[in-house]
Amino acid sequence: MRPFRFLANASEIVTGSELVDRARRAEDMGYHALVVPDHLLGQLSPIVAMTTIVAATSTLRVSAFVMNNDLRHPAVVGQDLASIDVLSGGRLDVAIGAGWNKPEYDAIGLAFDPAPMRQARLAESITVLKGVFSGASFSFSGEHYTITDYTGEPVPVQRPYPPFFVGGGGRRTLGLAAREANIVGLAPRIQSNGVLDARSMTLDATRQKIDWVREAAGDRFASLAFNVYPSTWPVTVTDDLRAEARRVIDHLSAKTGVELTEEDVIDSPHLFIGSVDRLVEKFLQLREELGISSILLGDIEVLAPVLERLRGV
Repeated sequence: MRPFRFLANASEIVTGSELVDRARRAEDMGYHALVVPDHLLGQLSPIVAMTTIVAATSTLRVSAFVMNNDLRHPAVVGQDLASIDVLSGGRLDVAIGAGWNKPEYDAIGLAFDPAPMRQARLAESITVLKGVFSGASFSFSGEHYTITDYTGEPVPVQRPYPPFFVGGGGRRTLGLAAREANIVGLAPRIQSNGVLDARSMTLDATRQKIDWVREAAGDRFASLAFNVYPSTWPVTVTDDLRAEARRVIDHLSAKTGVELTEEDVIDSPHLFIGSVDRLVEKFLQLREELGISSILLGDIEVLAPVLERLRGV
């Protein structure tokens, strides 16, 4: 059974000294990594923020959570990420996804292609990134990217390349993660109309996603780590679990038209609500039953008591 690896996020626009303080606090508390989202509004650039974080720490790992493949050419982002791995002495995870937030695409006039095309572009991008990280001359000819006799530099410290984190809520993206990633992010599914599929947040839906990964991974399955993160509702520490669950149900019903049960909400791998004791129990259960050992806790401080009890377990 894998030890827990807890992640915290750094999503706000803050000064350099504030980000440094947060990174050092996360490292002192025993977080495995401090991660930075990748959106165009309301946050710092992930590349710049990750570089600041590793410069201020000595053991803390960094990644995006997750980098939107559509916003950058993979050879360019490959050089950026390899540089962070070199500067940090090998503390980078490469977390990348197909992109999902259509309003951001619309705001900058970037075509929001159908999911299969975005997923195919992501698959090619991963191939290009691994080629860039190889340190050898390589060529690639795909539908979306063409690379000709290119040798990427610098070469990452971690060989053959930093760990890849690929996440998603649909079978196609999870199949790609099963074949290419080291860490598989289990996410709620966004439907083609842009609306969250609330039922994809349930424990049963998560079991199905892991079955999809198992089928696609084959012999790789035993080597994969699984990650979950809080979604659609803020992390809430409360002794009135069922009252909070009812509030979540009402919110999701208004947003998606689907009404989950209290048990669906309480057991969901993507809803972190309840007392510290309950959340400790929940994370232990998720690891024992589903093999989930990588967990994004969100804000550094909110679930600090949970981190303290499960760190190193």
